[in-house]
Amino acid sequence: MMKYLDHLEEWIITFLIAAATLIIFAAVVHRYASGLPIPLLQDWLLTINMSWAQELCIYMFVWMAKFGAAYGVRTGIHVGVDVLINRLPQKWCKTSVLIGLSSGALFTCIIAVLGVRFVWENGMHYYMFKLFGMEMGDLYEGPITPDLEWPTWMVYLAIPLGSSLMCFRFVQVAWNFARTGELPHHDHSHVDGLEAEIINATEVLEEFEEHRFEKHEKNGGVK
Repeated sequence: MMKYLDHLEEWIITFLIAAATLIIFAAVVHRYASGLPIPLLQDWLLTINMSWAQELCIYMFVWMAKFGAAYGVRTGIHVGVDVLINRLPQKWCKTSVLIGLSSGALFTCIIAVLGVRFVWENGMHYYMFKLFGMEMGDLYEGPITPDLEWPTWMVYLAIPLGSSLMCFRFVQVAWNFARTGELPHHDHSHVDGLEAEIINATEVLEEFEEHRFEKHEKNGGVK
């Protein structure tokens, strides 16, 4: 279970980036092709409404940001000021790191709880009551998005979901640090899929001179 959960952010972000790229590409092609004076093609394209594409992509990037924050906690790519902490004795250093991680977990937990309350009161309660055939009374249906006409609570759901996952990552990192004393570290100079090749400058110069000498001998020693 954990091996799938450990890659949840990558899957969500990858899907959202791919989908947003395709949608933006389709919208740009549609806008350009609609201006071409081709009677049948132009008339058909003008019947297709792509005004929702920009709004949807904005929402996708919001979701990417929320789940990307959780990914950052798990992989250690968030910026942290640890100059003072690194100068503390080992015992106090470990305690300070655990306090910082616990504070992050507490903060994101509070945001998740407030996010659930906000989403629920923004129209999710109306949808749930209607879905299960419960008495709705004077429940507030909630606003909808301008172009997609989706309930806005579906968009805002990124807040409690992303914050909950971020809280879980803080707890996970704190637990691993308490057991092993190691924090996730991201090497910003490393690119996945590319292996760094160490080049010996002396060897390169020797090969260059050897190649130059062979070429010189091949030409009969004439410069």
